[in-house]
Formats: sequence, structure tokens, C-alpha cells
Amino acid sequence: MTCEFSLKTFDELTSVDLYHILKARSQVFVVEQNCAYQDMDEVDFDCLHLIAHQNAALVGYCRIIPPEFNKLKSNLSVATPAIKTNHTAMPAIGRVLVLSEHRGDGLARQMMNQAIAQCRKKYGKKRPIIISAQVYLLSFYESLGFVPEGEHYLEDNIEHVKMVLYVAKKNKIKKESTGTASTTTKVLSFLLFIMAALFVLGLLYLMI
Repeated sequence: MTCEFSLKTFDELTSVDLYHILKARSQVFVVEQNCAYQDMDEVDFDCLHLIAHQNAALVGYCRIIPPEFNKLKSNLSVATPAIKTNHTAMPAIGRVLVLSEHRGDGLARQMMNQAIAQCRKKYGKKRPIIISAQVYLLSFYESLGFVPEGEHYLEDNIEHVKMVLYVAKKNKIKKESTGTASTTTKVLSFLLFIMAALFVLGLLYLMI
């Protein structure tokens, strides 16, 4: 599915943008999930809003919460030495939705990849990203690299799990030091010289 993506701060959203965002969030999180909860919150003012458009119509949406405004914390309990990080404050991705008539075409994956790329660009390539995922979408988020952390919990009567996307540190291959390489070259050159000399002496011996 081919879409256009736009990323806006709250102040950059037009009244039409805001109407369609709130309509979509209400449609998915309140009506479809039969969940009466307060969708609009004070967090929206500080978020980046990622909108997926097709033919100028909103078909998908998520918001990115900057680290300084994100209340969802990780205890880094699943971090291994290979991916351990000192970043305890991290951005969060939330309110992820695709309208029902556009599901099944890979749009959710495209949108999450866009959101992850924006987090990396704006908050650092090595900073983890955290989400509060609905449990039925666990395998989807795991396929994007997110790791579940902690026990499942109820949020507005829907089972959720905290998940974190870490950036694994690349293991650097140590290059052979210049001194060692130079010594090896000299030894090989000396051995070749000895072999050449013995070959020449052998020819001379046969000729006498």
C-alpha cells in the first residue's frame, strides 16, 4: 500500500488535521474496542503527530512522545551486555492505528518504521524506544525488534505489555596492528629469500 506520511507538531496541525485525527482515534480506540476512556489528553500538545495519507485522506496515525514528556519508563530488566544503554529517558510511540478498511496491506509496519526512523533522527540513534502494546499485537511488535518487558497489565480494561526497542551494539573486529603485520611481512620475505638462495645453490651444485 502506497501512502504519504507527514509529521507535525501540535501547533502545526490544522483544524481539519486535528478533526480527522481525533475522529480516527475515537473510531478505533473507543467504538471498535468498545472502551469508554478519555482519549484526548494533555500529552497531545507536546507530541509529534505522524499521519499516513492516501489521496489526501487519513488512513493511519500514531504519535511520538518526546523523552522529556514520556511517563512510560523502562527498568531495562531485559537488557543484555550487548545492548545495555545509559538512556533511561526514552521516546514513546503511541495511539498507533490503521483504519479498518486499510488493514492487511502492511500500512501498520510502514508507519511504525517511519515512527522509529523519526525517533532515531530526533532523539539519537542509540536511544531506546518504548511502547505500551496491546497484547494481541505482541508478535507484530516483536517482528519490528521490540522486546517485552515485565508482566502484562490492564489499561482501560485491555491487556497491555510494556515493550522496548533497543539498538544492539555492533561488535567491532579488531584489526591486526601495524607492527604485527610489518613483522609478519619481514619474516615471510626472509623465508622466501632463504628458499630462493637454496634453489640457486641447488642449481649450481647440479651444474658442477
